[in-house]
Amino acid sequence: MEISSLQKARYEYQPKLPAALDSAISDIRVELGDPTESVADQDQVKSLFPHSYGAPIAVFASGKGKTSQNPLRVGVILSGGQAPGGHNVITGLYDGLKKANSQSNLVGFLGGPSGLMDNDFIVFDDAKIDAFRNTGGFDIIGSGRTKIETDEQFAAALNTAKEQKLDAVVVIGGDDSNTNAALLAEYFKDNGTDIQVIGVPKTIDGDLKNEYIETSFGFDTAVKTYSELIGNIMRDANSAKKYWHFIKLMGRSASHIALEAALQTHPNVAIISEEVAEKKKSLNQIVEEIANVVRHRSDNGENFGIALIPEGLIEFIPEMKTLISELNDLLAHDEKYFATLKSFEDQAEFAVSKLSDHSAKVFSSLPRGIRQQLLLDRDPHGNVQVSLIDTEKLLIEMVGELLAQWKAQGNFSGSFKALAHFFGYEGRCAFPSNFDADYTYSLGYTAFLLIANGLTGYLSSVRNLDKPASEWVAGGIPLTMMMNMEQRHGKMKPVIRKALVELDGAPFKEFSSKRDDWAKNTRYFFPGAIQYYGPAEVCDQPTITLKLERSGK
Repeated sequence: MEISSLQKARYEYQPKLPAALDSAISDIRVELGDPTESVADQDQVKSLFPHSYGAPIAVFASGKGKTSQNPLRVGVILSGGQAPGGHNVITGLYDGLKKANSQSNLVGFLGGPSGLMDNDFIVFDDAKIDAFRNTGGFDIIGSGRTKIETDEQFAAALNTAKEQKLDAVVVIGGDDSNTNAALLAEYFKDNGTDIQVIGVPKTIDGDLKNEYIETSFGFDTAVKTYSELIGNIMRDANSAKKYWHFIKLMGRSASHIALEAALQTHPNVAIISEEVAEKKKSLNQIVEEIANVVRHRSDNGENFGIALIPEGLIEFIPEMKTLISELNDLLAHDEKYFATLKSFEDQAEFAVSKLSDHSAKVFSSLPRGIRQQLLLDRDPHGNVQVSLIDTEKLLIEMVGELLAQWKAQGNFSGSFKALAHFFGYEGRCAFPSNFDADYTYSLGYTAFLLIANGLTGYLSSVRNLDKPASEWVAGGIPLTMMMNMEQRHGKMKPVIRKALVELDGAPFKEFSSKRDDWAKNTRYFFPGAIQYYGPAEVCDQPTITLKLERSGK
């Protein structure tokens, strides 16, 4: 494989570690706190995790410890969608293992959790690891979205772990993947094995976080990548002065990416899904709000603008949420019959006949293209694939229609030409920022330390992230601590609770205090490309969201 000059240079970058970890293995000790409990549904979660529930928070500190330096054989899995920095989690884990004992081995399971069940693997060596240091992507071993759910799948995973003589398995993934890691840790214990399971928090969506997981890795790089692109479009819009750009941003369950991108670039409109749900805004209300911004800017001679749209918005609009829920249930219940309907007209007619009167009216009022997208195949969890729904195009069409009505009534005299964009895959495999390169390497190294100290059912944690890396605090939190019970496929199941944008939190308050000004005036901010070399204030800064959350301002 040919490599760029930047990739060659990034191979030489040495990720920074917390001071407590940047020493001899024998000089790192673990401090265990008080017993913990889940964020909700404590009795139910405890009953499902009798072996791992209530474990204490772990923190690594300088000092003589009992970290094992015996040879270990550890397996690692990349699970779910890609996120910048995944390779550095693996290199940090590998380096920790080898520093403690050169005879230790790291086994990479190919293609995600299915690789563990099928015993499809490689054993890492220095050459393989060195070729992927500080690079984007998950191509070192590939990823997958297979979930370990059935008794047969859990048994297959255990058989592979035994056949490989593994001491531990590390699962690098988001909330669903780490819920799976917790279940796997409990299953191993329940079957009398000492094989440990450690999770690592990954998702560019930013919705896997709490007091101890201040951000999930990849969010920093992805949102900075999107913000560079948004800034480029802003410069173009302000140059041509004739287009509105509606930009949909990845993030299904939470609007963290849209919020951070807004803080970084100052768009004229930025919709936050959680606020839409809180205020029970209808689709027509959202359209009218955008149209009013367009009209106001047009009155000032500015027939251009930028609107940021979170990918999952449509599921937060009350009438659309109800419609999608009914469609999900309908398509799950009548899946076989629905598959026999070959034309969209037949599918739509069947759907309308089964929906409630209100949802049928909402469905029928939508543009044909959106109705078709709402009836597409569901994801593995039985949910509508929101990334395939052109919400940005729906808003463009509806805003355009409303402005045309206003123009006919003499209430709008400007022009409205709009272009649609979707930024998602562009950010998932970018070269990790220095922050993400350091953070992920530290997470991988911490995962090794959790294993070497005999812990299982933990999520690798690195905190104090608004400070220089030397001041970061490494440790682990019990996966059960992040859980509650939610309904999935008609059954109550333990899951890690997603972290949505908090409307009383510092990042949203900062955005809310500025958005009226940004709507009326052109205050575009151009963050530029991610920088890897130069002063720390240019190269090593975390996101605005993280700094505001940590400062509490």
